[in-house]
This record gives sequence, structure tokens and C-alpha cells, in this order.
Amino acid sequence: MNLALVHSRARSGVRAPAVRVEVYLAGGLPSMSIVGLPEAAVREAKDRVRAAIQCAQFEFPARRITVNLAPADLPKEGGRFDLAIALGILAASGQIPLESLNDHEFVGELGLTGELRAIDGVLPAALATAQAGRRLIVPAGNGAEAALASQVEVRTARTLLEVCAQLTGRKSLPLAIAVPSVRGQQLDLADVRGQTHARRALEIAAAGGHHMLLIGPPGCGKTLLASRLPGLLPEASEAEALEAAAIASVSGRGLDPARWRERPFRAPHHTASAVALIGGGAQPRPGEISMAHQGVLFLDELPKF
Repeated sequence: MNLALVHSRARSGVRAPAVRVEVYLAGGLPSMSIVGLPEAAVREAKDRVRAAIQCAQFEFPARRITVNLAPADLPKEGGRFDLAIALGILAASGQIPLESLNDHEFVGELGLTGELRAIDGVLPAALATAQAGRRLIVPAGNGAEAALASQVEVRTARTLLEVCAQLTGRKSLPLAIAVPSVRGQQLDLADVRGQTHARRALEIAAAGGHHMLLIGPPGCGKTLLASRLPGLLPEASEAEALEAAAIASVSGRGLDPARWRERPFRAPHHTASAVALIGGGAQPRPGEISMAHQGVLFLDELPKF
């Protein structure tokens, strides 16, 4: 069989759309091409994959290799498809069984030695994999984050060779384990002396989920009061916490798996630009408004656009 299909996930905002990595081996001069709207980092995967396969003591086929990332109209970015491409080449050349790929999804960047490196946006991929009813294999560095999606079986690997051993039945990869959740020290409203009316307004806003407008001269306690608001909010449900954690996962700033249940508090500087507040860019990233989802956004001064 010269054709293999591997399941993976792209990143599109806070979504993780499915990507079918199709690998076809044909006759002709040895070459490798990647199609399906790949950006530069994806096109460069052919060099990383070749070195990783050879360092893992597998044979890189001297054939004409075509890799199609479907759907073709979805932009593909980053090194998250490296593992899926490598496994597709090994399966199409008969070095690992094709049927073992059907109920798994794979994300991860490969080093030249075959080492698996962590990527951004694993939590949305894990949540989407759970809905698809498949298992997910991720780099060891992403295991704690992916394990937050409790309804999917997530296994972690350190190298390409370990993944192949799992697929051939020679070794079982360890399950991803979520780190114990800890609650950081919340600022307490009891620290505020006086401000009776403002304290009452905070309690009403927290109870009813209302917006607040704090007006007063510098130093009167607006920031002091606003920073205590997260401590008055009820504990986030699992669904609410996962929504906020998924945004943090794709933000590029990292997600702390031990504190994912905390409601976020964002206080951008009053000189922050519209893009910093709203988000956007060629590859969309969340801004401060999105990062404060299910939490508190404190604007020290109203922005002027």
C-alpha cells in the first residue's frame, strides 16, 4: 500500500479543526512535496521529518513523496504536523501498520534527533479529539495541559521511536496525568478599610455579574478595589474554566495547568493599543478582552481610539 491517512489538528483561533494528513508514495526521482496551503514552517517539515526518521533507525523511502494536508483551503502553520507526516511516511512504506493509525490523532514537532517537542494550543486539540471519539498522542511537554480534557485518552511520548513502539504493540505509552489543581492566594476585600459604598457595589457586581464604572482621582482606591473583585466571584465550573484555559493555551503566553481553575484578572496598561485589547493579527491571537473571559477585565482609563 502506497497511501496512508493520519489524523491531526490545526489551530484556528480557539478552535482545532481536523486535518487529514495524506501521504502518497509514487515512482520517480526521490523528492518530497507538501501541499494543502502550508506556511514556511510546515514546508520545512520535510527536512525535520527526514532526519528524525533516519535517526530513529527507520528507512526513509527513496520515492516521490506527496503529502497533502486536507482541507486544502485551511491555512496550516507551525511544526504541529511533523509527527503525523512522519508516521504517514512510515505507514505508507509498510514500516508500521496502517490500521493502527485509524483511532489516533497526533500533534507534535519533531527535532532532528526524533525528539518530540511541545507546541502551543494543545488543549483545544484535546477537546476536539474527545468529540471525535479518538485517542490523542502528544509530546511529553504537553501532557499536563492535554490531560485537562478529561473525556479523551491522552498518551505522551518523548520520541518518534516511542510512538512507533506504541502503534506496533511493542510498548504502551504512559497516560497524560493532570497536575494537582492549586488555588493561588486571592486578594481579600477585607484588606480594604472604609470605602463602604464601593465595597457594596463590588459585592452586587460579583453577585449579579454586572459591569462597574469606578470614578475618582488617582490614589483613591480604584485599582485596590478592582483587584479584589475576582476573590468575590464564585468558583468557575469545569466548562467555564476550560473555555478560559483554551484561550490561554492559544495565546502564546502559556497555560499553567495547576491554576487553570482560577478566574483570570487582566489589567492592561492604559496606553494599550486596540490590537492589544481586541486581538487579531495575520495569525489571530487573543487580546486582553478575550484573555479576561470568565474573569475580570479592569481598564484603568477608558481607551481613546
